Amino acid sequence: MIDTHCHLTFPDFAGQVAATIDEARQAGVMGMITVSTTSANAGECLALARAHDCVWCTSGVHPLYADQGPHDWQALARVARDDRCVAWGELGLDNHYDRPPREIQDRVLSEQIAMIEAQLDEGVDLPVVLHCREAFDDLIPILRASRIDPSRFVFHCFTGDAGDARTCLDFGAMISLTGVVTYPNAREVQEAARLIPADRIMVETDAPFLSPVPHRGKRPCRPAWVRHTAEHLASIRGVPFEEFHQTLNENTERFFGIRHPS
Repeated sequence: MIDTHCHLTFPDFAGQVAATIDEARQAGVMGMITVSTTSANAGECLALARAHDCVWCTSGVHPLYADQGPHDWQALARVARDDRCVAWGELGLDNHYDRPPREIQDRVLSEQIAMIEAQLDEGVDLPVVLHCREAFDDLIPILRASRIDPSRFVFHCFTGDAGDARTCLDFGAMISLTGVVTYPNAREVQEAARLIPADRIMVETDAPFLSPVPHRGKRPCRPAWVRHTAEHLASIRGVPFEEFHQTLNENTERFFGIRHPS
């Protein structure tokens, strides 16, 4: 399977990327998407993806990095045009933390959406990885007002309840789950996970964060561990793992436009 969201350029993996990839392969995780947080980081993600044929990248500014400008929109557009880049993002809104202030997050999000729309007009049609923490009611109307097809969005690291999941699904987006869904106290996330249609679900680690059971509390979380999340999801959804595994691969390949690596 593919870990659809990790951060291999973070300091946790410094000097360890090759070993991390080898470990993932041994666990049956044959590919991973390393996700951008700033315009400078997008270039780092692309360099890493070019160096490893099982790694892809994204291009975008994370809302919690919105105040770390100036943001080079042209650089982000250049990364997005590379074959190793498979999505915009991660971008969105975060109401969990006081900083950056929402006015800065809002401005950067608006500029980022405008850039994506401009690139869409030039033929760059990539899906969009969303960061949405305690902000569904704020973010979805902004996305709906854009010219981006709702089916091109994925709400990454979904930690909402069943109502939030229905809101995302009614909007038309995909939903991706992390190791949080394996935590015994995450009953609301598990309830939400059960109602996601088979063709709208993906899995990720968000490494180096959110290690799944049986590694909860360990850092860094590692792409190899996405298998634990997938196995847990198959169990709570009442689906044989091999069937669910195939569904995840099909969804990932369709959404990101990539072939499953062997």
